[in-house]
Amino acid sequence: MAETVPALLAELAALEDPKARAVNEKHGDDHGVNLSKLRAIAKRLKTQQDLALELWATGDTAARLLALLISRPKAFSRDELDGMLREARAPKVHDWLVNYVVKKSPHAEDLRVAWSADPDPVVASAGWALTTERVAKKPDGLDLAGLLDAIEAELKDAPDRLQWAMNHTLAQIGIEHPAHRARALDIGERLEVLKDYPTPPNCTSPFAPTWIREMVRRKETVS
Repeated sequence: MAETVPALLAELAALEDPKARAVNEKHGDDHGVNLSKLRAIAKRLKTQQDLALELWATGDTAARLLALLISRPKAFSRDELDGMLREARAPKVHDWLVNYVVKKSPHAEDLRVAWSADPDPVVASAGWALTTERVAKKPDGLDLAGLLDAIEAELKDAPDRLQWAMNHTLAQIGIEHPAHRARALDIGERLEVLKDYPTPPNCTSPFAPTWIREMVRRKETVS
């Protein structure tokens, strides 16, 4: 029996937890659905691209998260993904769109280049997230020194989400590329971005020098 959008919206609404919504809203996400329960619905539905498009079109944050989980990443056109990113103002939707869909798309590199240069800092942050992925997995052809130049010039005054994404690229360069590690550490130490970020026990600080040194230490321990 085919699942309908109204029935799924009602199911998601029934899962709303006011406490979860209060926590999520502090991070800019306007939903209160437990993500484990949302993933269970997605597992039941399996991949359904047409249903995913319908759910996305509702504009509801929980429905859009569900849509991303049941979508077929390679089925989206470049322009569809670009439009979706510009609509995805909720941070969790933005994050899942980039990580679960765009990274698996044949248009990922084209969008990485275009988004990185976008004047909208939220869109640009998606470009930097894709750049971090390439730094780690497919660095050939990337101008790592040029990326460090841009980070050095722009990181300190970048808006929060863009700053976070650029900082991740900085850390990844330092972790994965020993030839650039000293410069990455130096940039991080001088700019002090996220140096005082509250970090729970047993978690690694997002302050790039601390992050780089800890991940390198773990790699050396394993090897």
